[in-house]
Amino acid sequence: MAKIALFGATGTIGTRVLREALDRGHQVTAVVRDPAKLTEQHPNLTVTTGDVLDPASVAAAAKGQDVVVSAVGGGDGPGHVATIKPAAESLVAGLRTLGDTAPRLITVGGAGSLRTPDGKLVWDAEGLPEFLLQIMHAHGDALDFYRTVSDVRWTNVSPAGLIEPGERSGTYRSALDDLVVDAEGKSRISAEDYAVALIDEIETPKHVGERFTVGD
Repeated sequence: MAKIALFGATGTIGTRVLREALDRGHQVTAVVRDPAKLTEQHPNLTVTTGDVLDPASVAAAAKGQDVVVSAVGGGDGPGHVATIKPAAESLVAGLRTLGDTAPRLITVGGAGSLRTPDGKLVWDAEGLPEFLLQIMHAHGDALDFYRTVSDVRWTNVSPAGLIEPGERSGTYRSALDDLVVDAEGKSRISAEDYAVALIDEIETPKHVGERFTVGD
């Protein structure tokens, strides 16, 4: 079983990742700014205070762990711009201080930079609102940064075009840079099945040093 440090454990995706990890017997340290916001209790759960934007805080949380997972978001568009790439840079900087003992890094990405079946990128679709474009490009900028990193074992997990709370089926399909769509051309996944895919990647690493995506 893995020792996992989880940033963003109180968010929509983070809470599902936390539950999936605990249900599968992993030991999780939830790193949060306000411990009072995390009401989950479990024998394998430890809650500690930390800041994903502070490399020293990242290093302290990561020490002795097998994997660091970042499920942090930014709320609205400007919040993502201010959070996602800076968090990526902070996570890598913090892990670099641990040298060869640094754990793996797995981060929640976005769908905007995925290729659609017509060969365009998701964020090139007409009529997307500005706040959504900001969120998409914030994740894209973070992915561009990760792709320059060779001394930290990173993995970026992009969701389907639509991700929202739902049911856990335990099944999903995956791809690298192409949007996963169904027979009707729709791209979606429940936050629960996204968490399944992320924990599967922890248990059976297949995508070290690259981005992959999942959909129903």
